[in-house]
Amino acid sequence: MNADGLEPTSQVEDAARSGPEWIRPAQGRQPQIVASFHRRTTTLMSQGCAAGIRVATRARRYPLLPSVPDLRHRQPVTSRTRSMRTEIFINQGIHESRIAIVEDGDLAEIWVERPEAERIVGDIYKGTVTAVLPSLQAAFVEIGLERTAFLQVRDMVEAESDDESNGSSRHRRSRSFPNIQDLVKKGQQLLVQISKEPIGTKGARVTTQLSLAGRFIVAMPNGDWVGVSRKISSWNERRRLRDVVRKLCPDGFSAIVRTEGRGKPEKDLRKDLKQLTRTFRRIQKRDKRLKPPAVIHREIGMTSSVIRDLFTENVDRLVVDSRDLYDEIVEYLKQVSPELRKRVELHRDKKPLFDVNKIEGELDKVNEREVWMRRGGSLVIDHAEAGTFIDVNSARNTGKRDQEESILHTNLEAAREVARQLRLRDIGGIIVIDFIDMHDERNRRKLVDAMIEEVKRDRAKVSISPQISEFGLIEMTRQRVRPNLLHTHSEPCPTCEGRGRIMGADTTITKIERWLRRAYAHNSDRRFHLRVHPEVAAAVRGENGRRLKDMRKATKTRVDIVEDATMTLQDYRFISTRRELDVTAEHLIRVGGNNGGRRSR
Repeated sequence: MNADGLEPTSQVEDAARSGPEWIRPAQGRQPQIVASFHRRTTTLMSQGCAAGIRVATRARRYPLLPSVPDLRHRQPVTSRTRSMRTEIFINQGIHESRIAIVEDGDLAEIWVERPEAERIVGDIYKGTVTAVLPSLQAAFVEIGLERTAFLQVRDMVEAESDDESNGSSRHRRSRSFPNIQDLVKKGQQLLVQISKEPIGTKGARVTTQLSLAGRFIVAMPNGDWVGVSRKISSWNERRRLRDVVRKLCPDGFSAIVRTEGRGKPEKDLRKDLKQLTRTFRRIQKRDKRLKPPAVIHREIGMTSSVIRDLFTENVDRLVVDSRDLYDEIVEYLKQVSPELRKRVELHRDKKPLFDVNKIEGELDKVNEREVWMRRGGSLVIDHAEAGTFIDVNSARNTGKRDQEESILHTNLEAAREVARQLRLRDIGGIIVIDFIDMHDERNRRKLVDAMIEEVKRDRAKVSISPQISEFGLIEMTRQRVRPNLLHTHSEPCPTCEGRGRIMGADTTITKIERWLRRAYAHNSDRRFHLRVHPEVAAAVRGENGRRLKDMRKATKTRVDIVEDATMTLQDYRFISTRRELDVTAEHLIRVGGNNGGRRSR
């Protein structure tokens, strides 16, 4: 992975895949989708670059090289989107910092940093291997977090260089990995870097291939190669940067020049690399001094990483509402990119920054399940443990004659909105989109092409299925480095326990009746106060109290209803009149050690 979140590859591939053309559909991609690669390949072939044909025939995967928390897998805004107006707004509150990226007036991305939920991606830990699993080709490492970290064999192998002189990697058809049991043993101490935050029940994912990102360079304390971001397409500039950085790089270090390094003089590159190597020396000293588990290095904060990685010449302005932060940013830019200082603004208005720029209202909608589109259609976004499912609903029908065309327009608008929502909500993992059915194969092709085009703005890695499935679905995956906004800004509902639905009053009544029958079978108490929600109380009584009378007769008990508005529809509580105790738990069915019914609060 290079400094801008892309996989390093040969110089020919860099030129052939400049821009965000790295988006890889799943296996079985159709020739039409490879057309853009083919056109570039033909151009390269005409220039005598026979190796260029490799672009259209295969794509390789490389282990992740961490650089900065949450942003290291993101690419800077490219020249492809330069016509778009891009703004960054930074709001510093008492208990949280928020960063919003706005593109042509639409909120595109949002990051929130809170003291109690610090990001750990990019942090370096000293840990101990607790288990080696040959069947998974992975190991678990204890680094002091709540759950052990997960280390795959591919994250232990040095990344390959895109150095033009490295002919061996250029012609390698596949990447083979050694057995993990040959690389690591139980009880062994390791330095690892967080590449993915803990999500759900999964621990953090880590790599032993350490890397640190600067403004212009990503440095790695292994190997001896120099790479250049494929976003730098000029071969002369690429050669210049390689020669300069190769001369500056200490022995035992590899480096990748980031996109922002384009055109930078040697003194700027030297300063950036010197700072990174100095940091690595400190890491080595702490590694020798500390015992595992221990934090060896903390990455810079969210705001600093945004300034370093995303505030480029393609951003029109950056606005902050903190004087101290404004001064820090300006001082930093003096050293690295003086030409960008004039684009930094201090928000002086008494009205909140996000209110003035109409961001706050958009944030309130970020976690809503239904998203309305401009033409009247909508998206319904549902999250599950297995993935995210998005349903596209149509606007009002315009008539049978224009139905297919109307559906196409709605689907194309939905493709744009889906791509935007994935970035905005930071949704990762498996994503399935149920578009409105279309019968015309040409329209189905247009939709797939539009979806591929829309996700090119995304800085996370995206892979899209090459065609709509027979059920009218488009499947895709999006790189997930941290929990999405819904999980970080909400908690599971204590009533429905995250299911999104609760039992109705009628279901609660049947549970109450079964409870009374079990109490009767156990020769238990015969008189109870039943405390329930008013709606359940009304349903228990039934018309003219008939239902309650039948229940008393069938179970030979005396039950008096007590209404309690603080209870939910699925809660009930039995109080023994004789013992004056809550006896609800005495006659609940237990399954797997848990109550089959629901304890009331």
